[in-house]
Amino acid sequence: MRQVEFDERGSRIRWTESQGKGPALVYVHGLGSMSAVYHAHVAGHPALAGRRQLFVDLPGHGISDRPADFGYTLADHADALAAVLDAAGVSGAELVGHSMGGAVAIVLADRRPDLVARLLLSEANLDPDPAPTAGSSGIASYPEEEFVRGGGFAAVLARVGPLWAATMRLADPLGLHRTAVGLVRGTRPTMRELLMKLPVDRTYLVGGLSGELRGRAELTGCGVRVVTIPDAGHNIMFDDPAAFVRAVVRPG
Repeated sequence: MRQVEFDERGSRIRWTESQGKGPALVYVHGLGSMSAVYHAHVAGHPALAGRRQLFVDLPGHGISDRPADFGYTLADHADALAAVLDAAGVSGAELVGHSMGGAVAIVLADRRPDLVARLLLSEANLDPDPAPTAGSSGIASYPEEEFVRGGGFAAVLARVGPLWAATMRLADPLGLHRTAVGLVRGTRPTMRELLMKLPVDRTYLVGGLSGELRGRAELTGCGVRVVTIPDAGHNIMFDDPAAFVRAVVRPG
């Protein structure tokens, strides 16, 4: 396990990695998740043997610190991720970002273009103010105090189901809530607008069971490769690991 400070108070973001050659693959998890849990089975595929791969837990999640005075915006998370890559001596990385982690990856690519050569985004959040769900918008609908200490966190854990709750319950409630609020607020320009103008190789994976991707034609017109995985939902890496690995190895 490795760690590096990501704020002026000495809070640490942590990651694990496998050593190898070629551009580093950096896995960035979604809201209330952990990178190794969602991606280790993908990274262990023979097609990725010999690659350097990093599994980063963002602030407030997994094995990383959870400072109470941190903002947990998308930009804050992107800067913390940049601290990891700087400390690990990584540039020109291939970021594999799932859901909220994809939004963080987009923001990082915009803020630190030296660090990112390719984005593989798996159902990444692209727009602010998403439709109400049990995820980010459901968490953000609570006032912070009610979510953290008034029963909101427990209610959300019961609502999201046992698989997501397995990692969400390990997240810091305050960090989780502020991250959800930051994700719902999004960025200006939006994550979608940032993605469309980025000069790096960009692939967006969408699960066929998730419905049609809004603005697909606009994304492809800007050079974003959009790939539908037919029998997968939001968690493509679990629903169809083989297709996910193919996309990681080389865009389809």
